[in-house]
Amino acid sequence: MRLLIVGTLGGQIGAASQIAIRRGAKVQQADTTESGLQLLRAGHGADLVMADIALDLESFINSLESERIHVPVIACGVGTDTQAAVRAIRAGAKEYLPLPPDAELIAAVLEAVVEETHAIVHKDPKTVELLRLADQVAPSEASILITGPSGTGKEMVSRYIHNKSKRKSGRFVAVNCAAIPENLLESELFGHEKGAFTGAVARRIGKFEEANGGTLLLDEISEMDPRLQAKLLRAIQEREIDRVGSSKPVKVDVRILATSNRVMDDEVARGNFREDLYFRLNVMNLRLPPLRERPQDIGVLADFFAKKYAKANGVAEREISAEALSQLLAHAWPGNVRELENTMHRAVLLASDNEIGPEAIMLSGSEGGPLHEAAASSTGGSGDSLVGQTVADVERGLIIDTLHHCIGNRTHAANILGISIRTLRNKLKLYGEQGFGVPQPGDAERPAP
Repeated sequence: MRLLIVGTLGGQIGAASQIAIRRGAKVQQADTTESGLQLLRAGHGADLVMADIALDLESFINSLESERIHVPVIACGVGTDTQAAVRAIRAGAKEYLPLPPDAELIAAVLEAVVEETHAIVHKDPKTVELLRLADQVAPSEASILITGPSGTGKEMVSRYIHNKSKRKSGRFVAVNCAAIPENLLESELFGHEKGAFTGAVARRIGKFEEANGGTLLLDEISEMDPRLQAKLLRAIQEREIDRVGSSKPVKVDVRILATSNRVMDDEVARGNFREDLYFRLNVMNLRLPPLRERPQDIGVLADFFAKKYAKANGVAEREISAEALSQLLAHAWPGNVRELENTMHRAVLLASDNEIGPEAIMLSGSEGGPLHEAAASSTGGSGDSLVGQTVADVERGLIIDTLHHCIGNRTHAANILGISIRTLRNKLKLYGEQGFGVPQPGDAERPAP
């Protein structure tokens, strides 16, 4: 992992760096928040920032957000200044780490950041075959299109391919094409010069340059505007990009992986996706089947998530009962692995006995599940009583109930609903303006009717 240390950390910077290096981190250091920002703008990416609590962390974190530099910040400080720690957390820091550095504490922080080992938990023959194909094509330089329903693990497979490739020592850089507004995606991919547009306060290196020598994942590429697709095609063909606001092309050397939850042939036929770009990306296609089509993965994944969230929440590990496993195997899993992960996280929190029983398994849209209960409460238990409601009313109820089921997690809810995260955010903004209660991240309970 890549660690950026910002500040002097009260003279403890050397010790903190050495601990991180011994744990396998690649460490960079900047004395000030501005020099830290310059490193990140220049494409020297980081998986984690450890910043001195004595600095203006609020401005630093606000700059990261406004410039769309997505990296968690851990505040660090010498002594026990609890007020400074509280201010840092309120400013957006993910955690406070006291100094002098404790080796095990720093190791735990690093482990939490790189929690995903990118090992794919599986047992089903369909997944075994998929990974066999991935192993076969990973060492090549070919572009690979990874398709499948939302929540099946397309980004995990992308990272798996990178780690098996000749570029594994280079960077793996992912861009979610669905989560970035269309007018900003070009800058995100290709970078920009200072003053190229309102808000371009400094030169910013784009994801193509950041991934130079490594792998660039274009996640949910089917959401990309067709006008930008033409510029992407040129970048792939010519192996060069133009920063926004610059007339001087920049050579790049990246391997392209792309994912989509849509049927790409249909998108091409509708004119939503350029055929020539599709052929460039689809040198090899790996299709991830939905979870219901690989049932032998359900049990091992459920067990993996149960152990993971027991550890994360500081509770005892519990076995999954036979009855609970039967429930899991019988479910259709419209949200796929992400829905299963969310279900097991909830089950770990709800289980009260020595094992995870069926009463702790809350499944979307099934008897006894939160969505079923929500529908029953709003319709009197009968689909006939939907008559008289507008389509907008029913849609709003479904979206808000799904968001409650996902404990406020927008990404998970969008995947279950089968809509883009952008569409979901727009609808939630509208509901909030109309005075409806919109669940926030961490809201596990539905409000009383």
